[in-house]
Amino acid sequence: MNPLGFRLRINKNYHSNWSAQPKIYPEYIAKDPQVRDCIDAYVRGGTRHSDSRDGTEGIERIEIGRKTDLLLVETRTESPAMLIKSHGRGIEQLGKDVQQILSDKVGRVHVTLAGIAKPYGEPSVLAKYIASQLKNRVAFRRTVKRAIELAGKNDRKGIKIQIAGRLNGAEIARAEWAREGRVPLQTLRAQIDYCYYPAQTIHGVLGIKVWVLRDGPKG
Repeated sequence: MNPLGFRLRINKNYHSNWSAQPKIYPEYIAKDPQVRDCIDAYVRGGTRHSDSRDGTEGIERIEIGRKTDLLLVETRTESPAMLIKSHGRGIEQLGKDVQQILSDKVGRVHVTLAGIAKPYGEPSVLAKYIASQLKNRVAFRRTVKRAIELAGKNDRKGIKIQIAGRLNGAEIARAEWAREGRVPLQTLRAQIDYCYYPAQTIHGVLGIKVWVLRDGPKG
């Protein structure tokens, strides 16, 4: 079971916060992934033009809220200032692109970029870092060890990383994992963050899963 869905309304919240009439509810459900894909493309475009040390600056999460004539989109990323600087079109154009996806059915679109204080403490950022290393043919054990070191021990009690697939080009697929500290997946009150991210390599797709147990409620 997905650890985030398992803890919804206990210590996790939805990333889309809105309500709608039954006849337009399916349309809103279909539009949210398109909005996220648009913002993800914007961030990846900014990363390619940035001077990041490893080129893995990415999105931790995108929260979408809707009001009567307003769409609120908050994106948490590693370096929002660098992304805005690297894009000549700016954040205003991103808002227009999002509004175009919504077919002008929303009066206003407000997009904000928020920074992450400790990016490598986020499972999504760690998973994308691991994926970039695997695509560059770095040994998976070395990559996992390095990822755990990057995560550090800031506000976490434990971390677990699993990689599954044709590891190092082996003919038979298998799953390997490493853990530091404790990660009690069956404890509902545990503050666990989770991310799954697929990495496309020359040997096929590798599935990356990252669990992080935090010290307390996430701010």
